[in-house]
Amino acid sequence: MIELKEVLETNEMVLHENLDVRTITMGISLLDCIDSDLDRLCSNIYSKITRLARDLVAVGNEIGLEYGVPVINKRISVTPVSLIGGSACKTPEDFVKIAKTLDSAAGDTGVNFIGGYSALVQKGMTPSDRNLIESIPEALSATERVCSSVSLGSTKAGINMDAVRIMGRIVRKTAEYTGDKDSLGCAKLVVFCNPADDNPFMAGAFHGVTEADCVLNVGVSGPGVVKTALSKVRGESFEVLCETIKKTAFKITRIGQLYAKEASKRLGVPFGIVDLSLAPTPAVGDSIADIICEMGMEYAGAPGTTAALAILNDQVKKGGIMASSYVGGLSGAFIPVSEDRSMEEAAAIGALTLEKLEAMTCVCSVGLDMIAVPGDIPETTISGIIADEMAIGMINQKTTAVRIIPVIGKSAGETAEFGGLLGSARIMAVNRYGCGGFVDRGGRIPAPVHSFKN
Repeated sequence: MIELKEVLETNEMVLHENLDVRTITMGISLLDCIDSDLDRLCSNIYSKITRLARDLVAVGNEIGLEYGVPVINKRISVTPVSLIGGSACKTPEDFVKIAKTLDSAAGDTGVNFIGGYSALVQKGMTPSDRNLIESIPEALSATERVCSSVSLGSTKAGINMDAVRIMGRIVRKTAEYTGDKDSLGCAKLVVFCNPADDNPFMAGAFHGVTEADCVLNVGVSGPGVVKTALSKVRGESFEVLCETIKKTAFKITRIGQLYAKEASKRLGVPFGIVDLSLAPTPAVGDSIADIICEMGMEYAGAPGTTAALAILNDQVKKGGIMASSYVGGLSGAFIPVSEDRSMEEAAAIGALTLEKLEAMTCVCSVGLDMIAVPGDIPETTISGIIADEMAIGMINQKTTAVRIIPVIGKSAGETAEFGGLLGSARIMAVNRYGCGGFVDRGGRIPAPVHSFKN
């Protein structure tokens, strides 16, 4: 039985603590769309997406109104497009046509974003992978809703340093293609180590090849709820702190489980996973940095921040696992700088640096996320930053990612404006010493010894 106290508590979370279901993401396999003719391939892709996702937005809105917790985003993820386009696409320009098809399908279904313009090259690249990667700058500048990701490493395969080197150039080129919009294209491009096949969050979502033909994955957030809960146990022991986070995460995940099952029933699509990720927004009171401050830091980035984030991430996962048998994706805490008002403030005053953020990625859900850097940094420096983050993921057997934005024409200390959920970011200084001799070596960094667990 649901008690009146629980109903009132949930209402308070929605009205004053920014609780929401961050996304319902429909994963769609495009494997049966493959055709050697590019026009037929694009027609197959458009038809399947619009057929399966035609009611996704309406159902998401309907459930939000009925249960009182809003569904902020409705999204689609598809099979990595480099696998789908290999037969029909012989040039990067051919892949751009698929990107435009995805964008058209996303627009006609009304979703916010569509992810899966992706390649998985952690061990090596096919000609199709290479063509898709080379097409990314044009594809992201010519579309509105398409998101792209590239997997560069894994604990099992090691790190493909040839691909890391290429992606340094691709990130820079994407920034240049969208330089008139503060290099916005880079906000829709992420590189991964150990990516999850069932991640509902953009820009890294794609529909893994081991997934069913169509599934629904739900992502639930709620940093404001956790912050409010912690404010009630200020000064208490770590045991009380941990229990409070865990219990709060449990309550939030139960809402996600309810929404996932209801959406699955109404759309006739199997339920996949609930991803409980404390994903911030630029809204006041919806911040991971505020949680860290509530735990005792003057600003995010102060000594102790990494330990605080480790506690938060672990207890969120423990609470989620208690609430659902199908917790997946990236569940934990995200630290995207531009999307978190208080994180951006900490970066602006110098409390939070790129090096501190890298240390924090060892214990959070993803990695260096939505970080604006000077537009004139060398491609090799971008590759070096990516390589560092891939190494953290490979060695620690966790998902790590880089979504970095070299803002063309701007320098450290200036501000980039991305708008909406992407927010704004103070451009962070980057170590000025070079790493070209390292990233230009080529080849593959071998997998660590603990990868051989068969």
